[in-house]
Amino acid sequence: MKIDSVGILGAGVMGSAIAQVFSRAGFHVSLYDIDPGSLQRARAEIDHHLERQVSKAVLTDYERSAALSRLHLTENFTDFADCGFVVEAVTEDEAAKRRVLGEVVKHLPPETVVATNTSSLSITRLASATGRPDRFIGMHFMKPVSAMNLVEIIRGIATSTVTFEITRDLVHAIGKESAVSEDYPAFIVNRILLTMINEAVFALYEGVGSVTAIDTAMRLGANHPMGPLELADFIGLDRVLTMMQGLYEGLSDSKYRPCPLLVKYVEAGWTGRGSGRGFYDYSGAIPVPTR
Repeated sequence: MKIDSVGILGAGVMGSAIAQVFSRAGFHVSLYDIDPGSLQRARAEIDHHLERQVSKAVLTDYERSAALSRLHLTENFTDFADCGFVVEAVTEDEAAKRRVLGEVVKHLPPETVVATNTSSLSITRLASATGRPDRFIGMHFMKPVSAMNLVEIIRGIATSTVTFEITRDLVHAIGKESAVSEDYPAFIVNRILLTMINEAVFALYEGVGSVTAIDTAMRLGANHPMGPLELADFIGLDRVLTMMQGLYEGLSDSKYRPCPLLVKYVEAGWTGRGSGRGFYDYSGAIPVPTR
């Protein structure tokens, strides 16, 4: 099955970044959002990123213009009628994803593959909202999408082999590598990564080390580019907590119990970089540890 046109649902940070990757790889992209302002911001952000790639000699100006020419902004699902592949990238909320998936499939050809970009939600449950579970699959793009080379591919219980092969080939066509995960909470990357972050918070909570000590130990001792507490602030502590709760509830294993300190920070509204304070205080020019 040859795919030339791809639809992206949601023009937020992830949706616009996924649209950019596909358009740059030569696909015609229809980027949908209910909010016209979000669409315009997404186009400006894509243009900005492509300009930066031109300035770094990663792209030519012609390639930038060509990528933008393949990008179509839309507020109508009817513009997805020619798409052979659709990626849903709305907010990480199951009810919201189910609503938009249930609506968009009414406007798609029966052979179109639908993927959801989710970091932890059940692919099998989401597939049930589409009425075509054999043509449904999970794709977990890493953030930031343009810089990270991995896409996790997650098959639901009813995902067909053809759907999987189409998705795997598309991942490679946009210059990414794939890792295949079974449909378990948080899949592979987040199951391992979040458990490490939660353990780092426990180490802080129990006084094993300070924020600085823990992050320095993991950067220099494990050669990680970013310490686990700094990474938690980057992801957002509220999001980390939500995914840890999903792991704890989905797997019924006490090793995934969210650290009480993580819960307290979220309750205080200290959710990381986005709020200006988490395990670091971001109010100054240089982040300062808060413990």
